Amino acid sequence: MPTIRILTEAELRQAVPLDRTAVDCIEAGFRALAGGKVVMPPILSMAIPDFNGEVDVKTAYVPGVASFALKVSPGFFDNPKIGLPSTSGLMILFSARTGQVEALLLDNGYLTDVRTAAAGAVAARHLAREDASSAAILGAGMQARLQLQALCLVRPITRATIWGRDPTKAEAAAGELSSTLGIEVTAAFNARSSVAGADVIVTTTPATRPILMTDWLESGQHVTAMGSDQHGKSELEPACLARADLYVPDRLAQTRLMGELRSAIEAGIVPATREFAELGAVVAGTAPGRTGADQITVADLTGTGVQDTAIATLARERAAASDAGTDFRS
Repeated sequence: MPTIRILTEAELRQAVPLDRTAVDCIEAGFRALAGGKVVMPPILSMAIPDFNGEVDVKTAYVPGVASFALKVSPGFFDNPKIGLPSTSGLMILFSARTGQVEALLLDNGYLTDVRTAAAGAVAARHLAREDASSAAILGAGMQARLQLQALCLVRPITRATIWGRDPTKAEAAAGELSSTLGIEVTAAFNARSSVAGADVIVTTTPATRPILMTDWLESGQHVTAMGSDQHGKSELEPACLARADLYVPDRLAQTRLMGELRSAIEAGIVPATREFAELGAVVAGTAPGRTGADQITVADLTGTGVQDTAIATLARERAAASDAGTDFRS
């Protein structure tokens, strides 16, 4: 009888912290994606507008990796009003050889949070200036916190600003991050002042209208936009992509449909057929990343199934090493 390892959120938090190993794991996933042999279907995405919700299903098979993950990720953005987190979900790990279920990861969205933040770190590692020391985070939720934490793993960040539509939440996030990261983090009262002078800007919101404007961008800045993972979302003014010296999508086919590129195409800023090298190609060294200190670079991260398979297999390996989890025999 097959044995299925069940891992709870608490066990997964213990096994998979947001650290350099997690960043390297996601970077390896992007490198594999650039190899052209990964099987990764389009995202299955369903909006639930009556409750300001959405559900995404992602997966990917990576040759050479013994398992693949199927991830179900709901996001219900009014949940905090009733005392619930915005995100939840789970991952199922299958044997790539037999299709048998190997593990059930009841992470409530934790692994998605980690792999998303790690992807932001991968983008910054390859696209931000090596001496980048200041950051602006637009958004004040969990992903805002994790993106700054991840950024500090790959760049020498010494100060940061946090902007959110709710100033109280921004101040709370700034206080928490100052304490946990040991750097100067302050809350900004408006988005424009937050990004002024920042070396790295990360947008982390479910916005449907732009929160970062083209004329705010400055020479040498890197922007990671990671909130636009649905067809109606947009965090960057479309002209930002024309202003950028280098635009890098995580998956071009996805960003044309639901990323910042989608908005730029719809606005007539970028031709729908224009080709862009993906983040995996930059990671693999087959496409250039930042080539000058004065360049403005933009990474458009919509989230990929290869990230889910990568983080799920890491979680299973680490949990096995510590004998975490409970076995279920069907």
